[in-house]
Amino acid sequence: MSELETKRCLACEAGIPPLSKEKIANYLAQVSEWKLSEDGKKITRRYSFKNFYKTMGFVNAVAWIANQENHHPDMEVGFNYCVVHYSTHAIDGLTENDFICAAKLDKLGML
Repeated sequence: MSELETKRCLACEAGIPPLSKEKIANYLAQVSEWKLSEDGKKITRRYSFKNFYKTMGFVNAVAWIANQENHHPDMEVGFNYCVVHYSTHAIDGLTENDFICAAKLDKLGML
């Protein structure tokens, strides 16, 4: 179990600075399947499933986590895949919350 998946998201407000490149690199090492966007403002991961039913089960679990953490991703969903994008919209960049949620989703993907 990683430290990130045990944490809870904190409320974010406009005006706080996004994470530094060094902190992003540290967090990315903890959620290794996630990719950083070229502009450094979001992280993305594609999950693949055997069928639509399993995909929708994952999407519903993501929605539950998002509501529990009050931190919501953007998603692209198809028959057997879900692409998840995390960014903290209030600051147009990344915060620890994005990586906390990414770690929680990775744990889901292992179930």
